[in-house]
Amino acid sequence: MQISFRATLAAIALATPVAAQDIEAGSAAFGKCKACHAITATDGTSIVRGGKVGPNLYGIVGRPVASQNGFRYREALKDVGASGQVWSAPELIAYITDPSAWLKQKTGDANARTGMTIRQSDHQADIIAYIESVSK
Repeated sequence: MQISFRATLAAIALATPVAAQDIEAGSAAFGKCKACHAITATDGTSIVRGGKVGPNLYGIVGRPVASQNGFRYREALKDVGASGQVWSAPELIAYITDPSAWLKQKTGDANARTGMTIRQSDHQADIIAYIESVSK
């Protein structure tokens, strides 16, 4: 049985993700994030030096919301964490795109406020891919 060249190309095209994340672009875009956030490994190794206004982002994907030890979260975000919400890549992308809208939707409270006031308008998936890549 002979497989045609077109069939092979079609199989390769279908197996390739349409919107692969760009870790290098995520690293560059993380420059805005590090004004408030650092990425520090569990052993204390500094991967990305940054501010301490926001929580450490090391290993955030898969971590329960508002669960970073020693960080003071606002009540609404703690309520989301207490509900069992875990940070996934899609949830983080939605959150960094519009933190207030995400929090209001999760809590059902139009008055819910988050400490994160900066919206990330591009490279959201790249940023999350970058954080995941350095959190291994």
